[in-house]
Amino acid sequence: MTLIMILLAVCGGATLSIQAAINGQLGSSVGVFKSAFLTFSVGALVTALLIFFFEPKQAISLLDVPKWQLLGAMFGVPYIVIMVVAVQRIGTAVATVAVIFGQLAMSMLIDNFGWLGNAAIPFSPSRLGAVVCLGIALWFIYSSSKIHSTRD
Repeated sequence: MTLIMILLAVCGGATLSIQAAINGQLGSSVGVFKSAFLTFSVGALVTALLIFFFEPKQAISLLDVPKWQLLGAMFGVPYIVIMVVAVQRIGTAVATVAVIFGQLAMSMLIDNFGWLGNAAIPFSPSRLGAVVCLGIALWFIYSSSKIHSTRD
């Protein structure tokens, strides 16, 4: 089951890269905020349909949860806007790896300290190695993009 969840997460990451590339092009055509608005509007419609047809009844509603948990919805806005702008300027690969680097670093802090009600998972040398490797990957991808763009 763990392997299936990892593969699903990889597929989710792949769809985010496709979304970033498409939104970057759309943003350059119609504007950053219109592109973000379309993303959230279509996403809200699709999610509403999924809720209507597939969501089982829950013991509590969105109005009953601690209010800080509703803030998670706000964090999608800067991501979409930043990616629409960044992809246009630095390309999909660099923007995506930079986002993943930020996700990895913050998720390790959340894990280590058990923030936001999550179970604490201590920082380890292998986790540090992962951050360093991803940082190196970001540098290599950025450097190769920079070299390629100077040749054009």
